[in-house]
Amino acid sequence: MKKLGILLVMLIGMTAFSQDKNARATMEVDGVCNMCKERIEKACIQTKGVKSAVWNVNTHELSLIYDARKTDLATIETNIAAVGHDTKNVVATEDAYNSLHNCCLYRDEKVVDDHKDD
Repeated sequence: MKKLGILLVMLIGMTAFSQDKNARATMEVDGVCNMCKERIEKACIQTKGVKSAVWNVNTHELSLIYDARKTDLATIETNIAAVGHDTKNVVATEDAYNSLHNCCLYRDEKVVDDHKDD
């Protein structure tokens, strides 16, 4: 019985430590400019548990550091989509996308082409 109690305590302890308070992840997020960068990073940082969010305008790669005990990637992606930006797993609604500034309309090929010179 005593061994069972010790085993139970060990299992609970391992489960508590299995979630990373400094989890790291990268994901692709659609956008075209520095205004997009600010919006995407702000949406991430305002998500409880996100410690760092850096989006690269050229590669569209978002690098995150977050507390997996407080949030998860699905929540972060949902918050990014809510401000109008698509991710691989979550697409922004038409209303959210259409609320973006005209220079940020990354689904429009002309807008994307206009940003290639930057």
